Amino acid sequence: MLLVRGKASGTELTGTIYEKGEEPPQYSGSPDDDAPYVWVCDEFYEVDSGGSTQVIGDREIQIAFETPMPRGFKSRNQALERAKEHVRTQFARLGVDPEAVVITVLDAEEVDD
Repeated sequence: MLLVRGKASGTELTGTIYEKGEEPPQYSGSPDDDAPYVWVCDEFYEVDSGGSTQVIGDREIQIAFETPMPRGFKSRNQALERAKEHVRTQFARLGVDPEAVVITVLDAEEVDD
């Protein structure tokens, strides 16, 4: 299991890539069992009211979360590239320059609880 984490403007977002032989979460919209790599991460966007308050840089904004949509991939590299793109896209939805997002990839076993 790999964790793909993006940090920018004082906040971060982390998603998970389930690798071959690992069991990704199963729920409506999950990819077929034949996808050896599965990416799961939150999706969100800025709203005028409601949602959750988040501080991004020097702004306080409201964000709404969508149900995570798992995506299946045939290769590890393909999953990693799409995961990085996804994380940058989520920050862009909140007005953060995607190039300002620092991406790190960690093996889940390396992460302290």
